[in-house]
Amino acid sequence: MKILVTGSAGFIGSKLSEQLCLRGDDVVGIDILNDYYAVSLKEARLKRIEETLSRAESDKTGKFRFIKMDLADREAMETLFAEEQFDKVMNLAAQAGVRYSIENPLSYVESNIVGFAHILEGCRHNKVKHLVYASSSSVYGLNESMPFSVHDNVDHPISLYAASKKSGELMAHTYSHLYQLPTTGLRFFTVYGPWDRPDMALQKFAKAIFEGKPIDVYNYGKHRRDFTYIDDIVEGIIRVLDNVAQPNRDWSGETPDPGSSLAPWRIYNIGNQQPVELLTYIETLEKHLGKKAEKNLLPLQPGDVPDTFADVADLVKDVGYKPSTTVEEGIKNFSQWYKSYYKIN
Repeated sequence: MKILVTGSAGFIGSKLSEQLCLRGDDVVGIDILNDYYAVSLKEARLKRIEETLSRAESDKTGKFRFIKMDLADREAMETLFAEEQFDKVMNLAAQAGVRYSIENPLSYVESNIVGFAHILEGCRHNKVKHLVYASSSSVYGLNESMPFSVHDNVDHPISLYAASKKSGELMAHTYSHLYQLPTTGLRFFTVYGPWDRPDMALQKFAKAIFEGKPIDVYNYGKHRRDFTYIDDIVEGIIRVLDNVAQPNRDWSGETPDPGSSLAPWRIYNIGNQQPVELLTYIETLEKHLGKKAEKNLLPLQPGDVPDTFADVADLVKDVGYKPSTTVEEGIKNFSQWYKSYYKIN
């Protein structure tokens, strides 16, 4: 297949692009390469894709082609879709970060709402067979029922980042309903691993630890997160891409199910199903870095949810998704990568 991966220089997008090509798909990757964090890391991820594919022994390996492009550029997006005629699309491009959205809310509108509208229009007018897109566990907002289920109502987000992701789910449903465009949203639960973003917990903590600076630990380290390793996330994405969204014929407007529809539209949680307390996460990082952290214990940050815990039963049932990487193994892999990439002995 020919697959468009947006955000292909990102943490998840680069790994996904690599794995799709290794199994034989041709991938066109786009990314704006903005300076939200170091562009050098994004460029290194793109270089890693090329190096991995050049070492691949199979003659069935697909090709990867990168184009620098902004989702918010309507004309460029229209041209891209018309010229390339993609079979499927994975939209990972987004302005990320809950805390950043508190200070810079409007940047999320341009990328996560306007940019996503251009993706939907491109898919609609060019007969894309399946659009899969990144949502977030943040949409659960003030929900307290655990584990979080796609069959629960999620109308109370507490950050504009979460609201923009919820907006994407609603926009996708409209296109699935009006134009019969199959769409699937994936609510990611705290993805971590090698090559992650510098603003994510592991890199922030590791950097501070090696610099001898204290780390800010919100909610006094007591909140739990459903930390999900990058390889498990990518495997789940590929399974979902291959499993085109279908209408739920049992759906009823009298008792509407928030996770499915009479349209070809689905929502899935994608997580590890094993929440870990933040302090335990930090202790595991200390162990594998071989250094102790100085902790600055703080109350819960505005916009953060206290706990996340994914109910992935639908994803297991529909695509056979089974995350297998423990936090111990995942943080060990991250620590080895971090010391190698930043040249720390």
